[in-house]
Amino acid sequence: MSDEKTGSGSGAPGAQDSAGSQQQTRPPLIISAQYVRDLSFESPHAPGIFTEMRQPPEIAVNVDVQANALNEQQGAYEVRLKVNAEGKVGDKTAFITELDYGAVVMINAPPEQISPLLLIEAPRHIFPFARNVLADVTRDGGFPPVVLQPLDFVELFRRRVAAMQQARQQQQDPPSASDPAQGSA
Repeated sequence: MSDEKTGSGSGAPGAQDSAGSQQQTRPPLIISAQYVRDLSFESPHAPGIFTEMRQPPEIAVNVDVQANALNEQQGAYEVRLKVNAEGKVGDKTAFITELDYGAVVMINAPPEQISPLLLIEAPRHIFPFARNVLADVTRDGGFPPVVLQPLDFVELFRRRVAAMQQARQQQQDPPSASDPAQGSA
């Protein structure tokens, strides 16, 4: 027995509207490809570090989200998650890993929605795959896998917007004529 269904369901791409014309609706975000752009793992104190470890290394992680246009007319963008993790045992570096994980995404949305889609939604979708790469590489390097906890990409976006607004504000506020630092000749 087969689970195949025939016919067109309502709301599916290619469905017909009430006038009988075919209507194509594209989702606002499509992830076309995901890939490891760059991956580095270093254990500068191996093999000695393995004899010194009595407990798992202390881990420091830094995550950055970047996006750039590949072809704005077609709505094609690249979104990148850059993850740096460093494990320390006491004052010695156990490992350093750097992951640059990318995705090609297609955006079909009004201009005001593009930034949130690129910097919140796309990273939210690709994060589990980047997390898996990081866990695998640290485990394969002989250490307990680094399993990143879910990130709040909305909060990261809010911080980025606030920093950009503050930078613009500082650029728009030229020193006043009464500013003693300006002096007069």
